[in-house]
Amino acid sequence: MDINMSTVTTDHKRIQRWAERHGGKPAAVASTHQQSDVGIIRIMFPKSKQSEHGNLEEISWGEFFQEFEKRSLALVYEEDSMFSKLVSRESAH
Repeated sequence: MDINMSTVTTDHKRIQRWAERHGGKPAAVASTHQQSDVGIIRIMFPKSKQSEHGNLEEISWGEFFQEFEKRSLALVYEEDSMFSKLVSRESAH
């Protein structure tokens, strides 16, 4: 991954705007999602042919960001593509 082509953010509004502009939705990995625990979160792109959204469950942005903060995550993304990766804030810097 070329970090020079990517942006790192923890800003909730920026993440949501970027995701929605690319058709992204907040999601949890189905096998880890339970009522008391959101589990592993992702941004899914259901209209993308490469998306693996069959293993994901859509969740609310509130649930997504609660887990995002709980796990101290950051989003690495490319502004003009659907490339994104959730990483620990510690490793993002």
